[in-house]
Amino acid sequence: MSAITNAVLAAEPTHNPILPETPDLVWGAVCFVVLLVFFWRAILPRMKKLLDERGEAIEGNIEKADVAQREAEAMLAQYTAQLADARVEAGSIRDQARTDGQRILAELKEQATAEAARIASNAQVQIEADRQAAVVSLRSEVGSLAIDLASGVIGESLTDDRRSAAIVDRFLADLEASETKA
Repeated sequence: MSAITNAVLAAEPTHNPILPETPDLVWGAVCFVVLLVFFWRAILPRMKKLLDERGEAIEGNIEKADVAQREAEAMLAQYTAQLADARVEAGSIRDQARTDGQRILAELKEQATAEAARIASNAQVQIEADRQAAVVSLRSEVGSLAIDLASGVIGESLTDDRRSAAIVDRFLADLEASETKA
């Protein structure tokens, strides 16, 4: 077999199975060039335009996002400042309310003290007036009882007002003197 195989191989020209035939290469190259020109002229500009539009849209969105982020940061800073101001104001309002409460409490205590002093003073005056009235009433009662008693003991009528008043005054003076000694 080796002689037959050598004879067949010698009769056929040697051909590389990896490389295509020349006409296939030419037609393949022509189709490639036609497709290349078609893509170069029609498809590539459209793709480039589409990618440029998409890139511009993305850049625009990025710029919008940056602007929105700066605005949000500015609003956050403003909100933080307002919140700090509100806290300071709330603190001052609390302090003012505390001060006002203490002042009102002091005023009410002062008024209550003054009212208590006034009531005590009025009570003292009333007690003194009642005591004086009781003393006067007792003097006249004791005087008339003493005169009636003396009239009964003596057996004479002591109706002379001047004389009976002098006796009553002397009796009460003696009574008061004896109370102060005891």
